[in-house]
Amino acid sequence: MKTIIQSPDFDASPELIDFIEKNVEKLSLFSDRVLAAEFILKLDEAEFRNNKVCELKLVVPGNDLFAKKQCGTFEEAVTASIDAATQQIGRRKYTKRALKVYGTTTYFGFEDDLR
Repeated sequence: MKTIIQSPDFDASPELIDFIEKNVEKLSLFSDRVLAAEFILKLDEAEFRNNKVCELKLVVPGNDLFAKKQCGTFEEAVTASIDAATQQIGRRKYTKRALKVYGTTTYFGFEDDLR
């Protein structure tokens, strides 16, 4: 899996880059279909406490997955966005399995996720 880290507002420290690369390995445990993980780290000037924003785009065959989290530190924002992406991967797997086995997702309440 290819990892792309962009930080247009500042220079990311090597510790932060190592933290991201170490945590992005968790995504490969949930799905081997992830081709690339693109991180965009930003500073939000509107707030002064929770002003660290992490946007994560997972490139997978079909539709890409996207997660955006805002926290007090970049480490928290990266962890939260990776957790949100793993939930999306799990939901996608569960929905595909329900479609394959039952032919529909109305049994599970996921009919809105397919639109």
